[in-house]
Amino acid sequence: MPAAPQSIIDTRRDQMFPILESADIERVRRFGAVRSYRAGETLVEVGKVGPGLTILLTGRVDITQHDGSGHRRHIVTHGPESFMGELAQLAGRPALVDAHAEEEVEALIVPPDRLRALLIGEAELGERVMRALILRRVGLLETGAGGPVIVGLPQNGDVLRLEGFLRRNGHPYQRLNLGTDADAKALIERFHVDAGQLPIVLCPGGQLLRNPTEPELARCIGLLGPIDPNRLYDVIVVGAGPAGLATAVYAGSEGLSVLVLDCRAFGGQAGASARVENYLGFPTGISGMALMARAYNQAQKFGVEVGIPDEVTGLDPLDRAESGPFVLKLSNSERAKARSIVIATGARYRRLAVDGVESFEGSSVHYWASPLEAKLCTGQEVALVGAGNSAGQAAVYLASHVSKVWLLLRGPELAVSMSRYLIDRIAGLTNVEVVTQTNVIGLEGHDGVLEAIRWRQASGEEVRRPIQHLFLFIGADPNTDWLSGSGIALDAKGFVLTGGECNETRNPLETSRRRIFAIGDVPRAQSSVSPQPSERARKS
Repeated sequence: MPAAPQSIIDTRRDQMFPILESADIERVRRFGAVRSYRAGETLVEVGKVGPGLTILLTGRVDITQHDGSGHRRHIVTHGPESFMGELAQLAGRPALVDAHAEEEVEALIVPPDRLRALLIGEAELGERVMRALILRRVGLLETGAGGPVIVGLPQNGDVLRLEGFLRRNGHPYQRLNLGTDADAKALIERFHVDAGQLPIVLCPGGQLLRNPTEPELARCIGLLGPIDPNRLYDVIVVGAGPAGLATAVYAGSEGLSVLVLDCRAFGGQAGASARVENYLGFPTGISGMALMARAYNQAQKFGVEVGIPDEVTGLDPLDRAESGPFVLKLSNSERAKARSIVIATGARYRRLAVDGVESFEGSSVHYWASPLEAKLCTGQEVALVGAGNSAGQAAVYLASHVSKVWLLLRGPELAVSMSRYLIDRIAGLTNVEVVTQTNVIGLEGHDGVLEAIRWRQASGEEVRRPIQHLFLFIGADPNTDWLSGSGIALDAKGFVLTGGECNETRNPLETSRRRIFAIGDVPRAQSSVSPQPSERARKS
């Protein structure tokens, strides 16, 4: 019988809970203030914003968390010269654990803004602290404790939607299966929840949400807060994909005030990639989520503010401000102002041109392949439509979890749009079958659950397979509808025009409006020497 996998606390405890030297603590004193606590006093409480990084000078503190049934679980006891905190303290967000003084405690408190200054000003010590904060979040993600509890059926589309949102934003959560878990049924009865209100979410602060939207959930758990309408940011980046986060890191590291807005999650399409192997600096490969989480944490280290999910619905028209400051309109009726705007909204996934596909989205039709989707279809046959690198990465990843992957191509071969290393890897997988010149013509199922897929091959032969999960990687279109009426010039396909003759400065990234730039997958440069859209955009 195989041994149970070890937790990150077992394997990396020394890095998660390092002991500081006296000299380290003395260097930190200029960033914080000393505070005393009585025995039994609460230092940090789940669901409430904590004071910041807490370095114990004397005394002992117990760190605990609650599971989905409300039971308390001990994580660690901190003593002198150790410190409390995880990534929530870096951003000033609600705590995910409880902390109680076992005895009288004297501690050095470093608030979030000074913690960011510490990470930058004390590089070697800051590296150790940052590593510990990240590893502690990974530990919380392993158990899910400290985050919201989702109650519903695991195959329900709204359950999957909420799980996917929390997972892609690196936030712990737990799910109670209404079909098998007695605690789940008890919660439904306790709060008198009707079937039409499922799933429910119990937030760490005790609030109950009935089938919430992502913004409602984000506000409940403190992931999303209000934006100050009177603050003028130096830069607002619209889109938290690779290009947007890179911009935020560079701008934040130069001391600019930066706000990043995204309607879904950080990482964009790259964050949904199972494995990235052709990114500079990672010769053994890295998951898209891990790569983008590093960028996200790096941006916060430099004081970048992040609003997720906060959808931008419009930009002030040209006659209001020719060269700034600019006003962005958000879906929640808020406003955000900046001296300059960077458009990094990337692309939106294309839907398959088959009747009824939208009724299966979220539960059976997927636009990315993460551990959540892999768990849903473990041991089953799945179909995947697409021929680009994202499709190849997904096929390779899913092949290690499912019995068979049907890789359906509309074109004649993979070599037209997929990197050679992925083609060779797919060729070596016995449970991946590539079917060329094929179109999906029908989906069968009911109540959001897919039961079979039909496709037609070049010969005219029709194939029907009892498949419950379909993955679509058929490209994307520029996500620029929100720019309508803004005075930003677009081409016929919706790409933002940059460089060339569309602006007087001839900055290759500047749009037709001064101080508004476009990067990543949304720009299409007018100048013949300016960069074209990214490889991913062209291959799609």
